[in-house]
Amino acid sequence: MKTLLKNGTLIDYKTNTFEKFDILIEEDKIVKIEKKIEEKADKIINCTNLYIMPGMIDIHCHLREPGFEYKETIETGANSAVCGGFTTICPMPNTKPTPDSTIILHKIIDEGKIVELCNILPYASVTKSKIYNCIRKSCI
Repeated sequence: MKTLLKNGTLIDYKTNTFEKFDILIEEDKIVKIEKKIEEKADKIINCTNLYIMPGMIDIHCHLREPGFEYKETIETGANSAVCGGFTTICPMPNTKPTPDSTIILHKIIDEGKIVELCNILPYASVTKSKIYNCIRKSCI
């Protein structure tokens, strides 16, 4: 399937580009970026007054899974991120259990791979929850 994005303002900081281009996509891959593409496509999207840029990265988000799925899941958070133009998100370690071991961290990473909406690079806790709980109790 071919999709043609017409008249979008391309923003590419790597090449210092900020001007109108057409972009041809085949099977989810960009195959052509030119000022004017006249090739036939299955779907044409008019991008006049829209910006086309590399996916953004959110380095501070909250997915709440595991433990607080009633607030948000990996899937709902990733879906929101993608709708906002983010291709990579880095969730905070405020889940239950806290990702303070490779086992828990890999569970979050694996769930992100199953959801398959964007890259999920979770933060890990620098302390073990047992230590944190002991400190917290002694402060009360």
